Amino acid sequence: MAHARPAPQEILLPAKTGYIALTLIAALLVNLLPWSGYGLWIKPDFVALVVLYWCVEQPRKMGFVAAWLLGMFMDVADGTLFGQHALAYIILAYAGIVLHRRVRMFAVTPQALHIIPLLLLNDLIIVIVRMLAGADFPGWHYFIGSFVAGALWPPLSALLKIPLRPKPDPFHV
Repeated sequence: MAHARPAPQEILLPAKTGYIALTLIAALLVNLLPWSGYGLWIKPDFVALVVLYWCVEQPRKMGFVAAWLLGMFMDVADGTLFGQHALAYIILAYAGIVLHRRVRMFAVTPQALHIIPLLLLNDLIIVIVRMLAGADFPGWHYFIGSFVAGALWPPLSALLKIPLRPKPDPFHV
């Protein structure tokens, strides 16, 4: 019976609150970019992806209040039903915090297989809230963005860890 090898542990510096806030603001700005055509179908929710990343990597620094505030801001920015993104992001943050030890046991590429269902749940919550408010089902293509976000997990993880790697000591051999 083959057993999965644990992911190699990398010693990183703790993320500063300002760096986390900067990455969340950057994700918010990318979410607000105008997408058109087929880009709307494949557009991932970058805020959800970065919220989930920080809930998995730094669960003590990323919490429900930040997820809720980002969700409310997304609702205002998108002009959607007030609170739908906030609800989805809070549930996503809860799932990320609860599952952070399990997800971090794996290497970054297999982590995406754990992340995709959480992002699908995020999109499903948004669709259900919209439908309860009287909107029509947007179609199955709405969920493609979750798979694209899952594919973006490895490069996003590598990118966000760059400033957290300790600088080599030139005097230590």
